[in-house]
Amino acid sequence: MDHLNTCPTSIAPTSSAAVTTVASARRRLLAAAVGVAGLLSLAWPAAAQEKFIVVASTTSTEQSGLFGHLLPAYKAATGTEVRVVALGTGQALDMGRRGDADVVFVHDQVAEEKFVAEGYGLKRQPVMYNDFVLVGPAADPAKVKGRDIVAALQKLTTAPGATFVSRGDKSGTHAAELRYWKQAGTDFAGGAAKPAGYRECGCGMGPALNMAASTGAYVLADRGTWLSFKNRADLAVLVEGDTRLFNQYGVMLVNPAKHPHVKQALGQQFIDWVVSPAGQTAIAAYKIGGEQLFFPNAAR
Repeated sequence: MDHLNTCPTSIAPTSSAAVTTVASARRRLLAAAVGVAGLLSLAWPAAAQEKFIVVASTTSTEQSGLFGHLLPAYKAATGTEVRVVALGTGQALDMGRRGDADVVFVHDQVAEEKFVAEGYGLKRQPVMYNDFVLVGPAADPAKVKGRDIVAALQKLTTAPGATFVSRGDKSGTHAAELRYWKQAGTDFAGGAAKPAGYRECGCGMGPALNMAASTGAYVLADRGTWLSFKNRADLAVLVEGDTRLFNQYGVMLVNPAKHPHVKQALGQQFIDWVVSPAGQTAIAAYKIGGEQLFFPNAAR
């Protein structure tokens, strides 16, 4: 029966070193898992506590410096960060249509009311206003200086060698410019031929002013950006004071019924603040060289 006693010896005994190695590897994996969980537990509350909204707005509110003045005061009051995407009004409204913003803050009332009527935005609320100005070479070779924007554009169409820079970007300023051209008898939006001196930059207000400054051209600008613009060269305000140059800004919450991820409570909180006495006072307080850039009118 000795042969029966030899059978178990064919199975090698488990090595104590192997057991130790496996146990050690398991401990390392467990420690790593605990470490990752610990890091996540630290990071998760921080992410959960971070409050921010995305506001699609115009280049004029950004480039004039208004948001740089307003938003620190808003964050101090509410703890909420506002992340601004500065675009032309048309593009800002498109951001809202796609649900890529929580709030839209722009300046083309016709387009804003259409945005609400189509169900993309909730109630439109007026916030503030300023005005447009026609800027051009101080020597004014086209002789447009005065208070009548329509008469000025009519002169530009016949002045030899005159150049006009158009935003060409579907912004609120571009929409206003096209209205004034139409009133002057040239309907560019309707397909009228564009003269050689009409240059569309497809750009924001600051770059359009830079282009006018470098080429001696005329350009329609919002007064806020003009006042904050430093590279004026020999540009000067030539037409101002026409009531048609009124420039109203409005704010709207993107409709959460269309885009459920919209931060409705935080977005409405921002809107409520900018139309409140605190927000309106902050807007009125923003000045450059002692000159007020925007005039609050939410309570009108």
